[in-house]
Amino acid sequence: MSLLARLAPHLPYVRRYARALTGDQTTGDNYVRATLEALAAGERELDASASPRVALYQVFHAIWQSAGAKLEPRDAESDVGGPDDAVHRLMRIAPRSRQAFLLTALEGFTPAEAAQILGLQFGDVERLIAQAQAEIDAELATDVLIIEDEPVIAADIEALVRELGHNVSDIVATRQEAVDAARRSAPGLVLADIQLADGSSGVDAVKDILSEQDAPVIFITAFPERLLTGERPEPTFLITKPFQPETVKAAIGQALFFHPRRVAEPA
Repeated sequence: MSLLARLAPHLPYVRRYARALTGDQTTGDNYVRATLEALAAGERELDASASPRVALYQVFHAIWQSAGAKLEPRDAESDVGGPDDAVHRLMRIAPRSRQAFLLTALEGFTPAEAAQILGLQFGDVERLIAQAQAEIDAELATDVLIIEDEPVIAADIEALVRELGHNVSDIVATRQEAVDAARRSAPGLVLADIQLADGSSGVDAVKDILSEQDAPVIFITAFPERLLTGERPEPTFLITKPFQPETVKAAIGQALFFHPRRVAEPA
C-alpha cells in the first residue's frame, strides 16, 4: 500500500486539527502540506511502532515545532493590528498546552496517545490539558445560536453550552429561522448542523448570517465530507456526529479564543 493510501483516511482530520491549532485555514494547511512533502521526500519517516494516525500526527508536530514562521503565508508582524490581534491571542496558551488539549478534546486521542505524539510523559500531558482548559474557560461568556433540527441533539448541545457559562439565545431548525434569530439577537457564536428540517442547508444559513454580521461558527454534522473537500474555503471548526461532549467544549473554547471579536470586547 502506498504512503498516500495509508494516510488518506486521516488527512481531513489532521487538516482540521492543524487549523484549530494555528487558528487559520491557510496556515494549518501549509503545515500539513509540509508534513506530506517531508514524508514523500524521505526527510521524515512514520513510526512503525505506532498506528498510522498517531504516526502522522507525530510527524506533523515535528514539522510544526521545527518550521515556525517559515511556513506563515505572510509576515505576521506586519499584519498585527495591536495587542488584540489573533496572532497575539494565539500565543496566550503555551504551544504544548494547546497541542495536548486539542489532541485529546478535539481529535479524540487518549492522553497516552497524546503523550506518544508529543514525546511527553502521561502526567505532563494531563497537566498541560488542565492548564489549557483553565485559560480557555477564563474567556468571557457569549450568546450562542444553535441551528439544529433534531430536538434531542439540540438539547444536548444547549446543556453543554450552558455548562460552559454561555447563554443560548435561540435554537432553530431551518435556514430562515436561523437568519431571523441572528437578526433579532446578534450571536457571539453559531453552532450549526448542515442538513436542516425543511431540507434547507445550515451552510447556506451560516453564509446568510455572516453576510450581515461577524461571529465564529462551529459545524456539528453527520456529513463532514460535504465540507472537507479541499475545493473551497472550509470551516476551521468541524465536529462529526455522534460527538463527544468534551469535543464540543473544546471546539467552543477554541472558536471563541481565536475569533478576533472576543478580545476586542471590554471585560
